[in-house]
Amino acid sequence: MRVRVKICGITRVEDALSAVEKGADAIGLVFYEPSPRNVQIAKAAEIANKIPAFVTVVGLFVNAAPDFVRNVISQVKLDLLQFHGDETPQECESYGLPFIKAIRVKSDTNLIQCAKDFSASKALLLDTYTDGVAGGTGHVFDWSLIPAGLEKPVILAGGLNARNVAQAISQVKPYAVDVSGGVEIKKGIKDAAKIATFMQQVYIQ
Repeated sequence: MRVRVKICGITRVEDALSAVEKGADAIGLVFYEPSPRNVQIAKAAEIANKIPAFVTVVGLFVNAAPDFVRNVISQVKLDLLQFHGDETPQECESYGLPFIKAIRVKSDTNLIQCAKDFSASKALLLDTYTDGVAGGTGHVFDWSLIPAGLEKPVILAGGLNARNVAQAISQVKPYAVDVSGGVEIKKGIKDAAKIATFMQQVYIQ
């Protein structure tokens, strides 16, 4: 089974369509104001409306107020929620939509317990732990920290790009990979050529 790909941090319609054209399985919309990839609700709705069938639109939240999440859901056609903060399993489950839970991995992270705690999630997205930063740092974490036989599909994130994604897939054998900064001209602005090169490296696996 081939590895799936999510292109995250989309802020423009043309970048979303480029990602789809190059073969991405999902696009990510960031609803987190401190992020340079934050997208306003109206723009997110415009992007989501342009996405064709069979491509998943993911909304990313970081410790967001429930009313804010519900407001986004009511206006943007999201297929999947991604929680990237300290949300509890109950909070993640409360919106009635499928979700994935991001875990920022460090040496003492118990991923087996995380998989049990978030048993209702569709996958665990494993990202790099950086103190005080929710994600999107562009740094790789130690993939050997991922135990074999996790009960949840693994979406590998954190510093992936065309130079290292083939190695990442070979070593980790994730269900999917998630890239943002690795296919950008600058934060929030994607590069079609970089997306194409990244996808080529995924598909050679």
